[in-house]
Amino acid sequence: MQDIRATVAAEFDQVNQLIVDQLHSDVDMVENIGHYIVDAGGKRLRPLLVLLAAAALGKNDETHISFAAVIEFVHTATLLHDDVVDISTLRRGRPTANAEFGNAPSVLVGDFLYTRAFQLMVGLGNMEIMTHMAETTNTIAEGEVLQLVRAGSPDTDETQYLDVITRKTAILFAAACYGAATLAGASNTQREALEEFGLNLGIAFQMVDDALDYDGDPHTMGKNVGDDLTEGKVTLPLIHALRTGTPDEKSLLRQAITDRSAQNIEAVTTAVQRCGSLEYTRVTAREYRDSALRQLASLPPGKARDTLEQLAAFSVNRNR
Repeated sequence: MQDIRATVAAEFDQVNQLIVDQLHSDVDMVENIGHYIVDAGGKRLRPLLVLLAAAALGKNDETHISFAAVIEFVHTATLLHDDVVDISTLRRGRPTANAEFGNAPSVLVGDFLYTRAFQLMVGLGNMEIMTHMAETTNTIAEGEVLQLVRAGSPDTDETQYLDVITRKTAILFAAACYGAATLAGASNTQREALEEFGLNLGIAFQMVDDALDYDGDPHTMGKNVGDDLTEGKVTLPLIHALRTGTPDEKSLLRQAITDRSAQNIEAVTTAVQRCGSLEYTRVTAREYRDSALRQLASLPPGKARDTLEQLAAFSVNRNR
């Protein structure tokens, strides 16, 4: 990630500073929780996409700095809300904001970050960006509700899973790229290509996340293995194992999903590994990565486009 960030290092530092500046509030709790989750770090992958897409188009100015902060604020707000809904206790190697401060403050500060994002967008003075981001945040909310509705249902299929991760995760990747291209004055062809790049990249990224939930190192990931199962999330590794496993494995998996329990996580992990479900998930993720890479052909050759390719490779080859 350090090599990837180096391509837009100066702009990336400006985004981080703007995020800190925009966390200012007269209400101490807002600043405390805002800084708590932002200071935890993270990959900053979504704002990085804004900067790299803009750089690939040959224009990276203050509007892209502001829009990158918008994207990160929207993402951070969803994390705060997600952790409350999922009753999560660990993120990025330390207690979640809801575990540290409580559910109500976390939800309300998440609301603050959403509204701060839209204040920044108003400052951009671009109605197309406003419209697109309003639609994007609405779609994310729908994805969260769909995931909640389908939690604990072992009958969730691959199409339904893809629908959820597209709405919940990939759509913000797509919006980051589309917004960057719009602000750069790119052609419709380039905007659509970058949006499709972001969408496919986001799907691939989420699929790898879902595989890591069953074979990742909790110390490296900064979260507990098996969290998805505890939350009743039926992700691609489970869907594939339910389709290909033995009757006993299917019974085990259905029970674990229905109970929303990681009590038998070792047996569940053994089943998804024996069925080749983790490899199936990663192969599928690589297919979406390849679809993303094909969209970059409309961009001019250069360091930034090469770095977007590097970022796509990182998204499917990571261990956290």
